[in-house]
Amino acid sequence: MPFNRRSFLEKATQLGTLSALAPTAFGATGPPDNEKNTFVTGPYLQNVSQTEATIMWVTNKNSLSWVEYGAGMHVSLKGYRYRNGHIEANNKINKITLKDLKPGTTYKYRIVSSEILNFQPAKVQYAEAIKSPMYTFKTPGTNDEEVKLVIFNDIHDRPQTIPYMLYRHGYTGNKPDFDFVVFNGDCFDNVNTEQQVFEHLINPAVDIFAKETPFILTQGNHETRGAFSRNIPDYFAYPTEEYYYAFTQGPVRFVVMDSGEDKTDDNWEYSGLAAYDQYRVQERAWLEKEIESEAFKKAPFRVVLIHIPPFHSGDWHGPLHNRELFAPLFAKGKVDLVLSGHTHRYGVHNPDATHPYPIVIGGGPLEGNRTLIKLHANAKELNLRMIRDDGEEVGKYTARKTKT
Repeated sequence: MPFNRRSFLEKATQLGTLSALAPTAFGATGPPDNEKNTFVTGPYLQNVSQTEATIMWVTNKNSLSWVEYGAGMHVSLKGYRYRNGHIEANNKINKITLKDLKPGTTYKYRIVSSEILNFQPAKVQYAEAIKSPMYTFKTPGTNDEEVKLVIFNDIHDRPQTIPYMLYRHGYTGNKPDFDFVVFNGDCFDNVNTEQQVFEHLINPAVDIFAKETPFILTQGNHETRGAFSRNIPDYFAYPTEEYYYAFTQGPVRFVVMDSGEDKTDDNWEYSGLAAYDQYRVQERAWLEKEIESEAFKKAPFRVVLIHIPPFHSGDWHGPLHNRELFAPLFAKGKVDLVLSGHTHRYGVHNPDATHPYPIVIGGGPLEGNRTLIKLHANAKELNLRMIRDDGEEVGKYTARKTKT
């Protein structure tokens, strides 16, 4: 969908925040009965692979929802979400995965929701359906030779950072210079409400790119905090039930890690609700299997996305436990790059005696310290640039394929 980049930049600069642009979310009581059904947020793309894509959106009324889609000029297919033989309905949060897609193919799609006015055992009454405009996305190809992405970290409830950094440093002309976007933890200070999730992350992503380009949210330690933090999985899609997983795109095997909290589980701030030591031990067992997998071993490059870096992040319990459990496996697996945040001090830490792989840490969240990391890899070379919000390049790294 085309956009006016200059107009949006001017608007974002004048407002200083995107929250004024976001639609209002409703609490448990929902909208007034006489209000029409609308799309509260979305659509936004998650988990776009060679054969699948998940499309998400939220309505303000309980509805039956589906995706109309197809390759080329045709939109003749319908996608629903199924659970135990039921088509999911009478809900507001929609997470529909389109399956059996073709690699390297452009698809058109639109979202459709029909409010359920009366839900009886043998008779369901629907309102007239609402439809979005038509959008497109492209599945990665099986033989893609390159991948481009941009990485944010430590936004901390400053949604204006997203358009500010993307439109200045993430685009070539009006064309995005990335295949997907990573939010590498701590997008929030604490996760307290649905509206906060919409206004401070999902809406700015939707406004700019997420209707046609997917994004990943890597859990940071601040995503674990707040009354609404346990609802986060409802609003994002992951390949598994866990926040840690791996996928391949182009020449890169991406390993997404969850570094958990940064204090001991018995710290008073967690009120007896933390079990991150046990969780990280479980995660290590998964990582041991991942670095032995064929997909990991055959990839020209292996890149780790983890919010808390295993080194250069202080001596609190969380960083030290991450170091103890994960750092030896990063070394054993010969990862090419670890991308992190957390410290709010940007820097490129080259391989040394303590970590035989580079660790790149992005800055944030205050103006003058915010960064956007741009990563571009082909089969022979991986290039990274880190750009500060004033446009200055404050870090770079290049890795070349030496494996045969």
